[in-house]
Amino acid sequence: MPATTLLEFSGVVRAFGRLRVLGGVSGRVAPGTVLAVTGANGSGKSTLLKCLAGLLAPDAGRIDYREEGVTLDTATRRRRVGFLSPDLALYEELTVEENLHFFCRLRALPASRGGELRERVGLPATRRCGALSSGMRQRLRWAFALLHRPRLLLLDEPLEHFDAGGIELARDLLGEHLAGGGLAVVANPSRLELPHVANRLELAL
Repeated sequence: MPATTLLEFSGVVRAFGRLRVLGGVSGRVAPGTVLAVTGANGSGKSTLLKCLAGLLAPDAGRIDYREEGVTLDTATRRRRVGFLSPDLALYEELTVEENLHFFCRLRALPASRGGELRERVGLPATRRCGALSSGMRQRLRWAFALLHRPRLLLLDEPLEHFDAGGIELARDLLGEHLAGGGLAVVANPSRLELPHVANRLELAL
């Protein structure tokens, strides 16, 4: 993966009404490394990741994400990144396999890619999403984030609802991503025991 894949952001500000959630945040992530974002609840970790993903527009500041030396516009960045969020809704009446196939179609990917990731994260094909445990739902969110082989992973609460087996899976998936030259921003990474942390960014209330 080219070393010219890079995420840099500076002076990022985001407010909701009179509440200023991000007050000029800056950071940088290079291939094969992780930016670990920490802070108390309400400090803006999820808001920052949504801004980096292109889902929220910052009120001020700059976000520069480059692949092969080319800076991507917000719409392209939104499509390219892999974003894991507890806010991601699942189609409850569809099976795991049907959910993955649906997202494969949205991204013009072969259905086999969904099957490959389903097996990788250890989920049953025919179980309805509405019947999944919280830990299984989190495994499915990991599969969605990795589906299109993104270079940049944005992981918000990546270990939520995971038992020891889920945590080990998450470590393996992230390790594989980084070993391939990918980069990641992880909110609340404490139990991941990240081996490739390049920087830590602590957000204050």
